[in-house]
Amino acid sequence: MNRFITFEGVDGAGKSTHLAGFADALRQRGLDVLVTREPGGTPLGEQLREILLHHPMDINTEALLMFAARMEHIAQVIQPALDAGKWVVSDRFSDASFAYQGGGRGMDWDKLRQLEQWVHPELQPDLTLFFDVPVEVARQRLANNVSLDRFEQEHSDFFERVRAGYHRRLAESPQRYALIDASKSPEAVAQQCRDILEGLLARE
Repeated sequence: MNRFITFEGVDGAGKSTHLAGFADALRQRGLDVLVTREPGGTPLGEQLREILLHHPMDINTEALLMFAARMEHIAQVIQPALDAGKWVVSDRFSDASFAYQGGGRGMDWDKLRQLEQWVHPELQPDLTLFFDVPVEVARQRLANNVSLDRFEQEHSDFFERVRAGYHRRLAESPQRYALIDASKSPEAVAQQCRDILEGLLARE
């Protein structure tokens, strides 16, 4: 049985660092794995990513572009891969829109629900790894990055709201979340990922 797995967390949480290792561990079990990301994942999505990450815009425009990129991503990449029996591991999905546009920007949660229902009414991740970390730790990790995008340049209070948005989303669908303490060392976080993977495969 294939699965759709997503990695989520605030910028600096370290999720992207561990995603490749998680996917490689799945491949070592003989599974066919597709790794992708949002915004992006398709040629059009990557163009929209560049716009979203580097050009200021109205919050509604931002949310609509995120979901437009997501619709293309699902149609061109995610759903065909799932239909072909592949495991799909994505760096972010709709939880990020609720956290960043809903929590961070303050967009009405119901508007985001309507977009989610329109774009993927039948599709949700089977498992979401939420890399949770105190905002001050995440900011310290980004401190030496000289090429921050416009989201990464936001102030700490923005990321506090993003983190709260993720926790709200988790509370709404706790059964599909695996909560990772991303404040620990890379080795300890990697072990948490391995434990989650073992638990997932044990249920197959």
